[in-house]
Amino acid sequence: MTQTQCEPGRPLSGVKVLELSQIMAGPTCGLMLADLGADVIKVERFPQGDDARRYRRAGDDGLPPSFMMLNRGKRSIALDVKRPEGRAALLKLVAQSDIVTENFRMGVMERLGLSYEELSEVNPALVYCSITGYGRTGPLASRGGFDLILQAFSGLISVTGEEGGDPVKPGVSIADVNAGILAAFGCLAAYIERLRTGRGQRVDTSLLQASMQHMYWYAAAYFSRGIVPKPAGTAHPLIAPYQVYKCKDGGLAIGGANETNWERVAQVLGHPEWVDDPRFNTPDIRLANRRELEALINAILIHDNRENWVERFEAAQVPCGPVQTVGEALDHEQTRSVRMVVDVESPDGGSMRALGLPVLLGGTSHVAAGPAPAVGQNTASVLREFGFEQNEIDSLLKSGAAFQSGTCEHATVDA
Repeated sequence: MTQTQCEPGRPLSGVKVLELSQIMAGPTCGLMLADLGADVIKVERFPQGDDARRYRRAGDDGLPPSFMMLNRGKRSIALDVKRPEGRAALLKLVAQSDIVTENFRMGVMERLGLSYEELSEVNPALVYCSITGYGRTGPLASRGGFDLILQAFSGLISVTGEEGGDPVKPGVSIADVNAGILAAFGCLAAYIERLRTGRGQRVDTSLLQASMQHMYWYAAAYFSRGIVPKPAGTAHPLIAPYQVYKCKDGGLAIGGANETNWERVAQVLGHPEWVDDPRFNTPDIRLANRRELEALINAILIHDNRENWVERFEAAQVPCGPVQTVGEALDHEQTRSVRMVVDVESPDGGSMRALGLPVLLGGTSHVAAGPAPAVGQNTASVLREFGFEQNEIDSLLKSGAAFQSGTCEHATVDA
């Protein structure tokens, strides 16, 4: 598709993506591509489909909210690619697609006859994106990868937690989400090159790379001086004051990231003399005496609430912000204004809230607002679009090589 054929705000409109990925990292990549306008088709096994379809909390009804969040706007086709006819059907889809994503353990796609080399023979223009645990080379390449494990392996957990305490895992799936973002980034770069050369290529990233990317400043400290960082709570490894402090009613993040802001912090707190205090009068000395400075700041902030302190710091143009709950952050007007919370269609035909695309194009974002699909919900319609005759579709369904939601007696979907 040429640039002039793209829908405004949806630069990937017309691009077809086969998502052979599941759970979080791969589907995050697919969600971002879908929000940019791509037609993302989940290729799922049946009857269970994506493993994330079973990630439920007590009281969840229908499709799990976590699955719906990452798979809105996609379509689902269910194929048994271990059967020759199922694999042949997938190859016919591959021949007409632009991007394939997969996040299986090393060797799985090769055993299925779906390696990059095999699929690129079918479609030399194909962009083939793999997300692995440890990467495709090296002594650990054959190991499976999980977010927790790679956060630990990469050193990320070792620098997270309260000072003097045990390391802890960050509360979010950093490795999975960032791997999905990096995969989308790689797919876009490869697709741009394909537009220039006509040829596709393999794109690789991993949970290890996605975790270690967050270690820029810690890696710099280690490479330059052999420093092995440890947890420091919310404090910054290079700047002070730059962390969360304690007000009467909760935490307040304050950013005295440069000399101007530091001087303003001292003024707002009623201690302008701190600017020339030999304990705090240069950035490196403030960093060395960070704990002493933290205690002094907390002793002042604790006497008033966050709202009043925010007003004072904002009036002085000091960067600050309250530590909000997830609910407070999602319900805030600012979050809506930048389109990070959007209304999309739910599987029952109603409306639900979801996280939007964290990039605006032309001042807005046009997210894939359709509902997350049931397993195999779109099998027949997708096959028709890719040129299958009705008798071929019927044969695939009857043989068990394909599954259409609601039409096959030996398979069920989450209800």
